[in-house]
Amino acid sequence: MEAKKNTTRVIMVPWLAHGHISPFLELAKKLTNGNFHIYMCSTPVNLSSIKKNVTEKYSQSIELVELHLPSLPNLPPHYHTTNGLPPHLMNTLKTAFEMAAPKFSNILETLNPDLVIYDYNQPWTAQLASSMNIPAVQLLTFSAAVVALGIHMSEDKEDKFPFPEIYLREYEMFSLKKAINESPGKEFPFGEALRRSRDIVLVKTCRDFEGKYMDYLSNLVTKNIVPVGTLVQESTDQAEHEEIMQWLDKKEKSSTVFVSFGSEYFLSNEEILAVAQGLELSKVNFIWVIRFPQGERISIADAVPEVFLERVGDRGKILEEWAPQANILQHPSTGGFVSHCGWSSFMESMKFGVPIIAMPMHIDQPMNARLVEYIGLGVEAVRDENGKLQSEEIAKAIRKVVMEESGEPVRKKARELSEKMNEKGDEEIDGVVEELVSLCGNK
Repeated sequence: MEAKKNTTRVIMVPWLAHGHISPFLELAKKLTNGNFHIYMCSTPVNLSSIKKNVTEKYSQSIELVELHLPSLPNLPPHYHTTNGLPPHLMNTLKTAFEMAAPKFSNILETLNPDLVIYDYNQPWTAQLASSMNIPAVQLLTFSAAVVALGIHMSEDKEDKFPFPEIYLREYEMFSLKKAINESPGKEFPFGEALRRSRDIVLVKTCRDFEGKYMDYLSNLVTKNIVPVGTLVQESTDQAEHEEIMQWLDKKEKSSTVFVSFGSEYFLSNEEILAVAQGLELSKVNFIWVIRFPQGERISIADAVPEVFLERVGDRGKILEEWAPQANILQHPSTGGFVSHCGWSSFMESMKFGVPIIAMPMHIDQPMNARLVEYIGLGVEAVRDENGKLQSEEIAKAIRKVVMEESGEPVRKKARELSEKMNEKGDEEIDGVVEELVSLCGNK
């Protein structure tokens, strides 16, 4: 497939996680309306997760380009994605991705694009592009508040972070520093990659609720911060998930919570038990997605006490590995989202008007949870001083958000934010197209 003449040709290189390639693809779809031809470059296993979402409508404008990582002994091709990746192999995957730089260089030479859009931890992609006089721009799939706080912390500024509502508890700070220290090169992940972004940085956010954080981030990195909107994935075909939808159809309006902790975090046995007890105590209907790392032979029956399943009966439905998240959140019976507060999940809640019961796990999620409470989109389930989940607090937060009168302001705020987001539509994209075309013109 060749791009038509007079189109802007862009190579996109997301990090190897579904929570990254999915928003990259949504941005690609929006850019095709502005006469862009997109080459989505990733590993075969990562591309397979989005192939069905490149529908006929986009098949002439979005091309999937395979980037093959070196075959390391403990990292076979089915592990060339973070989805289901055993946590101890995460740094091995980052290393393998960087080792694929020569192959990416060949792709750049062959396709000779007008622009490269790359992810948060890949300064090498921007470096290679720049060496060929191709402008490279970063797309951040995190909140502006999180990135601003991270840079503020990494620069050891004497001044306090100017937004006290975004903070980390002691146990969260310890966990984040551990993750940073264990990353290859031990450099703050955003630093070099941000510096290499040409003039602007694209951020998956909206000025309506992150304007002040965007402005502060712009001052920190001396680049223009350009919001690209929510980039929420389109719903899948409901006929594929008829059983789940029929189960939800039988529940009362806003009576059910959807429980999911993303594709990269796997609950410990202790955490599974705490969540199970919290759901049981809440007396609220639920759909709970439980995931395990690839290769771990654990069944739902092994992970969740049988007596729990018997006691909740038809009030609860447990799914293994995957669920049609957007479809479930949009269903009238869904009244709350028990979420790890990954940024994509945050955006989906906002778009579909579903309040959040926040249970952040690691990295940026605790800061996203603070933002959830600050803007009034949800309530955080309080942990103990050591960061352990508490069943009673989980139940309390669920009941407040879904059932109790005291949660009405949260439910109202979720509805208002959803209406506002959907009214705006793709307003931000016009500005993005303008900025990118201008950059390419200066190539």
